[in-house]
Amino acid sequence: MDLRIKEVIKEKGMTITELADKMGINRVNLSNMVNGNPTVETLNKIADAIGCPVTELFEQPKSDTASLTCPHCGKNIQVGVK
Repeated sequence: MDLRIKEVIKEKGMTITELADKMGINRVNLSNMVNGNPTVETLNKIADAIGCPVTELFEQPKSDTASLTCPHCGKNIQVGVK
């Protein structure tokens, strides 16, 4: 699952430096966490600091399309959902 931490921080009108200050950690450490593979604990701390639910930090699936794999050829098939 893809994370969209940087986008959410920007949407909230903050910078990585401002968020790091608010969390009481070094900007470089926060940047490494955001760019790496953050733990659930780190994601919760980030969400609390920027005032959003932790689920907002994850890329949401597109609700108007679904993807299936063809059982015969293995190709990915995009299907519209109504």
